[in-house]
Amino acid sequence: MQEITKETYLKWYEDMLFWRKFEDKLAAVYIQQKVRGFLHLYNGQEAVLAGALHAMDLSKDKMITAYRNHVQPVGMGVDPRRVMAELYGKATGTSQGLGGSMHIFSKKHGFYGGHGIVGGQIPLGAGMAFGDKYHETGAVTLCYFGDGAARQGSLHETFNMAMNWKLPVVFICENNGYAMGTSVERTANHTDIWKLGRGYEMPSGPVDGMNPVKVAEAMHEAMERARRGEGPSFLEMKTYRYRGHSMSDAQLYRTKDEIEEYKKIDPITQVKDIVLEKGYATQDDIDVIDKRVKALVKECEAFAENSPWPDQSVMYDTVYEQEDYPFIPHKL
Repeated sequence: MQEITKETYLKWYEDMLFWRKFEDKLAAVYIQQKVRGFLHLYNGQEAVLAGALHAMDLSKDKMITAYRNHVQPVGMGVDPRRVMAELYGKATGTSQGLGGSMHIFSKKHGFYGGHGIVGGQIPLGAGMAFGDKYHETGAVTLCYFGDGAARQGSLHETFNMAMNWKLPVVFICENNGYAMGTSVERTANHTDIWKLGRGYEMPSGPVDGMNPVKVAEAMHEAMERARRGEGPSFLEMKTYRYRGHSMSDAQLYRTKDEIEEYKKIDPITQVKDIVLEKGYATQDDIDVIDKRVKALVKECEAFAENSPWPDQSVMYDTVYEQEDYPFIPHKL
């Protein structure tokens, strides 16, 4: 694994802070009805992404996840202005404004969604890994899902096939404690989700998902195993989300005290404390980073606000190959 250096910590701090502030801005404009539909935010789970990116080879590795998917493509190199524009439904978005919050996508940067169907990305992730094994690309696919999706039957079918074919994929359950509003304790008679992998003799284990170092170490080990042709791994990232399942979630299933308790181990605060303690940066340096992050979020918002709406014909052009649209009564 690449050494975790001063530069690593500074990058982690700036990246995670940007992701947090980016999501905070989306929450604010959602209330203003500038972003519509569902909106699932990543606040609190940033270390899972930061650690994984440190272990990845972004020139070839791939990532696929569920609908809490705004900051992952940014981490993999997608222009954050285009991501915000997509959420606004603008023509300059990653999918010309047609995908929206739950369907961010960038083949160029190895990010394959953004999927609205619970657990739907799990077999797709294995399929991507099958393609890489077949073509001998040396790439590894990271397939993310939540604790709720871990109860889907497709997970078991996929685990079985992935182990049987020794596919280069790492399955990652981001266990933030709640499947929408249902706690893990209420969904099964066990709370250690990683143990599901044992039934397939898949290397599996829990990881502190609030610490990017622990995430990076576990991800590196699993990805190297996949590159050696030894097959998949299953990691349960123990993390937490500070906001509701989506913006419409009243969060009646948990207390404010619980949220505050988890904020004591906020991944951004943890990294910031290490940066200051080890002398990697001064408070003045931190203030400069904070201002830079704030300016970039403002730039993303302005880009989305000022971008044009997609032409109505684009919607039909992406669905119909035949130009006269024979299945609708008239052409717009």
